[in-house]
Amino acid sequence: MYSEQNSTIRDRKTLPDPSEAIDPNVVPAIEQTIETDAETEAEEEVAAAAPEAESGSTSSKKRTVKRKESTRYTPTMLEMPAEERPRERLEKHGGSACSAAELIAILFRTGNSQKSALGMAEELVHQFGGLRGVSQASVPELMAVKGVGKVKAIEIAAAVEIGKRLTVVSEEEKPSIRGPQDVANLMMPELRDERVEHLVALLLDTKNRVIKIVHISKGTLDSSLVHPREVFRPAIIASAAAMIVVHNHPSGDPTPSEEDRRVTARLVSAGSTIGIDLLDHIVIGLNRWVSMKEKGLM
Repeated sequence: MYSEQNSTIRDRKTLPDPSEAIDPNVVPAIEQTIETDAETEAEEEVAAAAPEAESGSTSSKKRTVKRKESTRYTPTMLEMPAEERPRERLEKHGGSACSAAELIAILFRTGNSQKSALGMAEELVHQFGGLRGVSQASVPELMAVKGVGKVKAIEIAAAVEIGKRLTVVSEEEKPSIRGPQDVANLMMPELRDERVEHLVALLLDTKNRVIKIVHISKGTLDSSLVHPREVFRPAIIASAAAMIVVHNHPSGDPTPSEEDRRVTARLVSAGSTIGIDLLDHIVIGLNRWVSMKEKGLM
């Protein structure tokens, strides 16, 4: 009991002994000190009691919470010099002068609270190992990158698809196929980055000009699944004189497999029967290709 009282006394402010003479100039200072301590204690009591107060009580005081401003890691577009902004660079120097990240930033238009559109685009390119990786990514994979929402992911996917479609022959164009290299040049941009196998048929007229490009199937090339009827039906409808089939290897290695050879032999036989020659079977890899005709595999 005594120890508690002594502890309390030690914690209190030391005041002048009443029996001693008090300087009149000291009194106001002492009173101010006491008032300040009392206000501090009252504030601490209110702060301690606040969590226990009922939420509907009208006597409770509102507490103002100051939000901490987000820290930006990259400058905004407006903070960048005009000559370094992606849009201005493309307008002045053309798209070829822009990096992959700058082109994507133009699609993004806006960034978030921490990164500009360019900063987000650079992060995207970095995470996927370059523009090719970005073009291969699905919408959910793009959305997994911080700051890239559904809208931005779909915009990228749409831009990639536009690029792919530009490589496909239009109805007005009828490129002439003189050899395997022409086929590779035509189909490589579309098929080299696909993650699953695609079987495509080039329908040709009597001068070996492309009439139409038809996607036959998607998935592993299997002789039990790829029926000649499905492959040659579009050629019959288009009155094609000949046909070349193309498929890709997602591994990047265009070396024909045993299954590729079996499928090819079956298609050659069917084409001879119906009178539509299969001129070649091209296997597309990563910037490489193999002509089964040239290799003597058909």
